[in-house]
Amino acid sequence: MALLVQKFGGTSVADPDRMRAVADHVARTLKRGHQVVVVISAMGKETDDLLRLAQEVSSTRPGREMDMLITAGERKATALLCMALHDLGVEAESFTGSQAGFITDSTHMNARIIEVRPDRVRKALDEGKVPVVGGAQGVSIDKNVTFLGRGGSDTTAVALAHALGAEVCELYTDVSGVFTSDPRVVDNARKMDRISFDELLEMTANGCPKPAMRSVEYARTHGVNLHVRSAFTWEPGTLVTKTAASPDGSDDMEQAIISAVVYDLDEAKITIAGVEDRPGIAGRLFRALADRNINVDMIVQNTSEQGHTDISFTVPRSEVERAVETSRALQTELGARAVTYDDHIGRVSVIGAGMKTHPGVAATVFETLAANDINIEMISTSAIRISCVVDEDTVERAVQVLHDAFELDKGPALAD
Repeated sequence: MALLVQKFGGTSVADPDRMRAVADHVARTLKRGHQVVVVISAMGKETDDLLRLAQEVSSTRPGREMDMLITAGERKATALLCMALHDLGVEAESFTGSQAGFITDSTHMNARIIEVRPDRVRKALDEGKVPVVGGAQGVSIDKNVTFLGRGGSDTTAVALAHALGAEVCELYTDVSGVFTSDPRVVDNARKMDRISFDELLEMTANGCPKPAMRSVEYARTHGVNLHVRSAFTWEPGTLVTKTAASPDGSDDMEQAIISAVVYDLDEAKITIAGVEDRPGIAGRLFRALADRNINVDMIVQNTSEQGHTDISFTVPRSEVERAVETSRALQTELGARAVTYDDHIGRVSVIGAGMKTHPGVAATVFETLAANDINIEMISTSAIRISCVVDEDTVERAVQVLHDAFELDKGPALAD
């Protein structure tokens, strides 16, 4: 008998019919002899509705009260799902994040998990009940309700799976798994049977919206196997493990050269031209940005000419105004000629663990984009990723041609 953690997102429980369908699925899992712990998000767009309501009511919106408000959506959903389970003859108990033992720091609206003490959840399991836990919430060390941020229910589920020693954490959503690219952009995008933590982490960091990146980080750190699947078809989805082979290693296989092509349109590029080329300049700039909690992604510094150089970097579009303001405040100190920005760009990333031992990947990426008259403005790489910044109007075409170039619709091309 395996212990499973099943997480259901907002679309999976958006209305009473969907709630009953989820209860039926949980009951069927129990009939197959498994133990189940459920983690649930707020119904449908309720979190968005609560955020909008707060904006209409208040201009200050204190963090403590926002956390209290937003987490109400998950508490409502847990109670309703337990009622639906009881109608099917399944004993279930609802738990808030604090009742489930989630201890967090005191950062409101984006708290981090410090510890999980799932004693009450274990007790419910031992009594033959299904614990239903509200996602994305906990209690801080100073005993306030906290919210883990958007996508926090995925992180709740993974953390609970680790704390309980679950065999797998199943993340149910409105898609049937992890695809080689966005099916809305690439008609022949293929659902992958398996993918490694490292690859999925790169995908979520570079534009893939689900699952939440924090949950993948937690799963990789603690070795929690994930199964990303649909709550609408119940078909098998994508297994996420340490390697792309099966979790038990029984059918180890060659690593695919390229697994996916993803994109991110939430990008803006800032260029500081004519910066003095001397030690400490980059440190001064990026420390100032960090102190304002501005998330810098790609960084490129040009070759120095006559003692001056250009530094370009990307930030989320929502942070571009603050980043430009911070950079211009340092312009004189940095000896810079100008600070400019471009918020009409996007990032396209090719991801695959096999590229580490396959030297032709970068050449294929650049040749493919050039053949399609797509200009590259910036390049960033890791051991398993190549990212290119291009004009936003060419992003979707870049994704399609790169997906075709690596023939991802035909199955994984294996490294030699």
